[in-house]
Amino acid sequence: MNGTDGTFEPTDWDQRMAAAWDTFDSYGDERADEFRELIGKLADELPDGSPVAPFERACAYDSTGHSDKAVPLYREALDRGLDGYRRRRTVIQLASSLRNTGRVEEGIALLTPELDAEHDELDDAVRATLALCLADAGRAREGVGLAVGALARHLPRYQRSMTNYARLLAEPEPEPEPE
Repeated sequence: MNGTDGTFEPTDWDQRMAAAWDTFDSYGDERADEFRELIGKLADELPDGSPVAPFERACAYDSTGHSDKAVPLYREALDRGLDGYRRRRTVIQLASSLRNTGRVEEGIALLTPELDAEHDELDDAVRATLALCLADAGRAREGVGLAVGALARHLPRYQRSMTNYARLLAEPEPEPEPE
């Protein structure tokens, strides 16, 4: 946020970065290196120690299929004090990258506190990514509960029943009774 009223006002740099991301699909797999270079050059314009620079580089690696290279950059962005909306995006994307690199429990640990964070437009992305992590961790029932719960708010009908089903799915399964 850089507006006097607490709103976010994009800078020239933010607008140029957004414009670069708008071209992403035009690069394709065969030119992924060129896209990462474009993002890297823009990131290089930021002041030394900026948490946004490693965040943008991580996004570029992640978006071009290199989750393994994105993970340390996401961590660097968080360590440098990335905050606000970009911090939450970083947590979501880092958790997804951890899942993609076989470190699903780390992803779950990162995302779980986000369920209780201040609510914003990324809530459903938190739940969807956590649901994928839970499924990969053998906790698919819990993951489906999260996904159904996130979806329930968007349904024109059946919101109450879907919310209840989601809650029941998230509860631990009852232990079978001894025979």
